[in-house]
Amino acid sequence: MTPVTEASSPSPPVRRAGRGPGRNRPRKAVDHGAWFLVLPALVPILVLSVGPLLYGILLAFTDAQSGRTEPTRWIGALNFRDLLHDTLFWESFRIGVVWAVGVTVPQFLLALGLALLLDQDLRLRWLARALAIIPWAMPEVVVGIMWRLVYNPDAGILNETLRDIGLGGGRDWLSGLATALPAVIVVGVWAGMPQTTVALLAGLQNTPRELHEAAAVDGAGAWRRFRTVTWPALRPVALAITALNLIWNFNSFALVYVLTNGGPGGRTRLPMLFAYEEAFRYGQFGYAAAMGCVMVAGISIALAVFLAGRLRGGDDA
Repeated sequence: MTPVTEASSPSPPVRRAGRGPGRNRPRKAVDHGAWFLVLPALVPILVLSVGPLLYGILLAFTDAQSGRTEPTRWIGALNFRDLLHDTLFWESFRIGVVWAVGVTVPQFLLALGLALLLDQDLRLRWLARALAIIPWAMPEVVVGIMWRLVYNPDAGILNETLRDIGLGGGRDWLSGLATALPAVIVVGVWAGMPQTTVALLAGLQNTPRELHEAAAVDGAGAWRRFRTVTWPALRPVALAITALNLIWNFNSFALVYVLTNGGPGGRTRLPMLFAYEEAFRYGQFGYAAAMGCVMVAGISIALAVFLAGRLRGGDDA
């Protein structure tokens, strides 16, 4: 009797390494034509944003000055070391933080209320929406000139109104040490509120009406509907526009330059104004570039902390 061995049974085919399923599929060809569609948007970003940013960072490590005949030298971190002990710059940085927060917070709260109002079914709602975005359509220089006339100590409409109602008048709002920064913050809120309103109004219109109707049927009041239906849907838009407003407001230049030019006594000298004076009034291009690097790093860190906190709060909720 012949024993049956394992060799007599058919053995499964042995696969070679690297020959598994899906490994013999042809590689997907790279669509080079897609790059030509991206280039029109990519080239301006590289030329107008990334290029100047890299050049500014490089300039911060040099002693570049205007009007000097000697070649620019590489000085390493000397500008940053000097900047660390520059109390005037850090005071302007503090003012910039106060300005950015002082404009962004009331800007958002007022824009939220206006967006909720414009989202209602009102008569002539189209006209109200058109009027609400007028400050956004005005150049910052025009806004600054207009509000300088409003704040004029002799013939400004603000002082005239205060005189008419018996609250005095004649105060020089933009030249007073205690009133200059609050007065400029009011202008910043007024000028930037429309863009926040438009963003929030777009978020409100994307909220399904059925959710509000269902909450109303369940007996939820206006505040409860806002807290449970409106705000969760509006939260991503609010987070994005608040982050952008912090960046835009901290980097403000033209509005404050026209209103006060950084005065009085540096009470409204924002970091951008300080860097502008160092570069174009005193010719210290390398030192001004170092200021720009510090401002970019500071606002990036603050923004990262803000976004992380808001996103973590959203996850916990």
